[in-house]
Order: sequence, then C-alpha cells, then structure tokens
Amino acid sequence: MVSNVSLRDQLRVEPGSRLRLSERDPAAAFGLDKATAEPLTDAQLDRLSDLQDRLWAEAKHAVLVVLQGIDTAGKDGTIRKVMGAFNPQGCPVSSFKVPTPQELAHDYLWRIHRRVPAKGEIGIFNRSHYEDVLVVRVHELVPREEWSARYEQIRQFEQLLTASGTRIVKFFLHIDREEQRQRLQERYDDERKHWKFSLRDVEERAHWDDYVAAYEDALSETSTADAPWYVIPSNRKWARNLAVATILADTISDLKPAYPVGEDLPANLVIS
Repeated sequence: MVSNVSLRDQLRVEPGSRLRLSERDPAAAFGLDKATAEPLTDAQLDRLSDLQDRLWAEAKHAVLVVLQGIDTAGKDGTIRKVMGAFNPQGCPVSSFKVPTPQELAHDYLWRIHRRVPAKGEIGIFNRSHYEDVLVVRVHELVPREEWSARYEQIRQFEQLLTASGTRIVKFFLHIDREEQRQRLQERYDDERKHWKFSLRDVEERAHWDDYVAAYEDALSETSTADAPWYVIPSNRKWARNLAVATILADTISDLKPAYPVGEDLPANLVIS
C-alpha cells in the first residue's frame, strides 16, 4: 500500500526541475490492483467530505483545484468521482472553453479571476488559465513572445491568490496516445456518448507531440512550492481517482481546517 506522503512526492513536478512526460508512466498503479485501490479511494473520499465541512465552517481558506489534460484524459470523470465527495453548495465547478467576445475584450486572466473560489469553498477548474499557454501556442493564436511571457504572469497571479488565502493544487491527467485513441473510439461506438464525441478531437490528435511539448514547458515553468503540479497516471481510472483523492485530501489537511468555537451555551438546555 502506497503511503500518502510518498504519493505526493512521487507525482509532484519539483519546482525548478525539467519535466519529461516520457519519464512518467501513464499506466502506473502504485503497486496496487483495482480491488485493493477502490476501498482506499473510498476512505479518502470520506476524508475529503469531512475536510470540506470543516473548511466551509471555518471560512478561513479557499482551495483551488486545477484539472488539465489532453482530450479524453478524464477531467469530467475525476470531477464526478472525486469531487462528488463534496457538498455542491461549497464546491463551484468552472469550465473554460473558447473565450466569448466579452472575455476576449479583457486580459486573458480576467475570466479566470472572476471564478476563483471564495473562502470556505473548494473551486474546481475544468481547464483553466493554462489554456493560454497551451492551445494558443499549439495553434499559433498569439505570437511566441506573448504566450511565453505568460508563464511569469501566471506565477505571479497564483502567488497573489496564495497570499490572499487560496491554496492551489494542480493536476495534469496523464494518458498516452493509444489510450486516447481507445477512448475516442469508445465514444464513437457508443451512441450514448456521441454527445461527447467531436471530429475536432480526432483532428487534434495530429498535434499530439506539440501538446506534449507545450505541457512539459507549462508544468516545468509553473510548478512552485505554493502551487505545485502533480502528474497523475490516468490510463487506469481507478489509479487516477486514488491519486487525486489522496493528494487533495493531504493538501486540504495541511490547512488544518477546524470548526469555529461556538458561543457560550447554557448547560442542560432543553428546547421546547
């Protein structure tokens, strides 16, 4: 059984290091099998539920969870399985797609800052501000000098959030090209999943190597002590769920959320 501490250490992108995704196994299972991992995951989900309740009651910190990954990496599934442990009242989920005309009329972080969770909340970003150093780079939507300057801007933005009481934890869901092919094929073959299938996703596969390079640079440049990136092996969904749930629970636990002390109450109160 893998320990919580070793899991965080194993999957973290160390600040100042150079990430090579080819050196990270997307099918890693931490020495476990599915039958062993699932009860461990359930225990972490119970832990997350308790931690969220304390975080909400205390209203002292916010937690921002950033989920990134190539198409079919499992962002929606992670939200459904892991974030399902949370009371939706205190867990807003934001999905960032192609910017609207209003969003394009502002700086690229404008729409992001508006969705940062309030104190007491655990906010989930399904894609995020990192799209502005990923897709814009791969498709050359802005000049290189513009997107490359954004690494420092993002670091400073996240430093501001951290200084304001927001703990940031960032997950890159790592799958390989063959796993993506299988998942896209499954979506195409299952009529119930046609709504999730897009020919554009198939076309994007031609840019696989470009996206890998963009992710390696983005994660290397922006994994910091206060806002680390974790590369989550995601070929096996059960291993992904265990890793995300464990790391997220440990991150929130570090904040030591506690129920506030209530007002002085009389002894033996009987309410009629």
